[in-house]
Amino acid sequence: MRAPLAACLLACCLPLAAAERVVSLAPSMSEIMLELGAEARLVGLLDGGPRPDGLAAVPSVGQFGTLEMETLLSLKPDLVLLTPGSVPEAQRRQLEDIGIALYRGEPRDLEQLAEQFAAVGELVGRGERGRALRERFRTGIAELRQRYRRERPLAVFYQVWHQPLYSIGAEQVLGDALQVCGARNLFDDVRLPAPQVNVEAVLQRRPEVILGGSGAELEHWRAWPQVPAVRLGQLWTVPDKGIERPSFQMLAATERLCELLARARRE
Repeated sequence: MRAPLAACLLACCLPLAAAERVVSLAPSMSEIMLELGAEARLVGLLDGGPRPDGLAAVPSVGQFGTLEMETLLSLKPDLVLLTPGSVPEAQRRQLEDIGIALYRGEPRDLEQLAEQFAAVGELVGRGERGRALRERFRTGIAELRQRYRRERPLAVFYQVWHQPLYSIGAEQVLGDALQVCGARNLFDDVRLPAPQVNVEAVLQRRPEVILGGSGAELEHWRAWPQVPAVRLGQLWTVPDKGIERPSFQMLAATERLCELLARARRE
């Protein structure tokens, strides 16, 4: 059974009124605030790569994995948005102990992501906009699922990194995006979010496509021409890095991924 959306909310109390001073500790959450039209309520964010243009002037509270706690507290937020791993657990617990309201986004599939737009929208006074985004996202994903379905899904190895070799496991929103595109995550039976795997395991599962995520090098696979993905010339980088950030822009990124996978040949 899939985890309910309530599992994404931390136990500490959430604000009864719409939050007016929000700090985002994850790029995906920052994007959602922008997509909701609530960027004016962002008083701080944790940097983790290039910022969207609309967030260029928002004060920084540190870099991904290194939260400047004093800076965050000086901003007096009434809501902090985060994702698992975006800050060390000790700092997350410190925020809880201080009594700051926290919302943790942890969608396991695209439906939970759609619900997250509505949930965050309610918290920041953009409930109507959040519900509209939810419905648009649901409709768009349903259309892609119908357009790109396959009777037999493509076996896809999604390589997160190459040294050491990491992939994605079960119950990942990215794995659900692959399913929308008529594909199957090669390690969807592994109950870890980002399992470390070895070359032998990949060879045994015979991927028809090998996808490289952000910065993942793929040329080393040419040493194994017996792999269908290598023999068919289907060593591809993802066409849109937004596929790895669960926000509304993931709809367009998923469509680009589907377009790429639709080119895949079979033996």
